[in-house]
Amino acid sequence: MARRAPALFAATLFSSMLVGSGASWAQQQEWFVPNQGQQQQQRQTPAQRPAQQQQQRPAQRAVQPNPAPLPPGESPPAAVIGIVDVQAVQRDSTAFNAVREEVERRRQKLNDDLQREQARWREEQQALANQRSAASPEELRNKERDLQERVQDSQRVFRDRSRDIEQAAQEGLQEIEQALATVIRQVAASRKVNLVLPRPLVIYNDPPFDLSPEVTAQLNKVIKSVTLPPEGAQPASNRPAAAPAQGQAPRRN
Repeated sequence: MARRAPALFAATLFSSMLVGSGASWAQQQEWFVPNQGQQQQQRQTPAQRPAQQQQQRPAQRAVQPNPAPLPPGESPPAAVIGIVDVQAVQRDSTAFNAVREEVERRRQKLNDDLQREQARWREEQQALANQRSAASPEELRNKERDLQERVQDSQRVFRDRSRDIEQAAQEGLQEIEQALATVIRQVAASRKVNLVLPRPLVIYNDPPFDLSPEVTAQLNKVIKSVTLPPEGAQPASNRPAAAPAQGQAPRRN
């Protein structure tokens, strides 16, 4: 069980940070689209589409080698149990809190930019409405079409920025997740623990079973911070594979 720590804790890491703060942000913001009565299907938040794409993609998990099966007839070893409260660990993790604060800062900046852009779109639409008595119908149609095209281009930019924020957060959390899995195995081995359970599965335990304080202390020593890709930089998951060095044949899968 201790070898499978990444699979046990990945969902908790992401749900507490990405889903918690990102969902509330997404529910508060809607796209502004000229002629909204005819364009309702285009109203979408910059975080909704990436969220849908993330739900369609299988969650990434660190692959751990399976332990060798027991020989036939041999009993498993006696269970020595340890418990880890992942929420408590991440609450006290300097790296996790730093990633969360940086992601929230980027989301807030994206939200502020979106609000300013929406206000500008509304001003331009109002200006077009004021020109109806002076401009020809064809001229108004051309201007409205131009405004809609610029709005749609801006929407794509905001969706791309939102997607990049979520992917950068995912990369940072995966790095913390891998370090946490390693620390849990090390702490478990030092206590001769061969079965680690997450705290929500345990109704009651005596304090000596809880490995969380030691795991937290070791995690903060192992990984103090995570460097996220700079804003505007392409996340590692979207970067093309590096070209082979000169004279080196490309790798074949």
